[in-house]
Amino acid sequence: MNDLEMNFPLFRKLSNGKRFYKILSTNEFEEIQLIGSKSFKRKIHATQFPEMILIQDIIELVQPYQLSWEEEFRQFET
Repeated sequence: MNDLEMNFPLFRKLSNGKRFYKILSTNEFEEIQLIGSKSFKRKIHATQFPEMILIQDIIELVQPYQLSWEEEFRQFET
């Protein structure tokens, strides 16, 4: 599936609820990581093959990634 066939952004989370992802394209995403009572946000632009595979796994809901929603992502944005 290519970018034209997907409706970005897509929202995913780690099964332990400690990381949330906003997938912007097949090579770019935002991540919110929860550590204790703090949240840290970073934007990743995949330039290397392992990063591209990671994004593909997140999109395809390969374990431990799960479906999430925009509201869930936004509640942890700082």
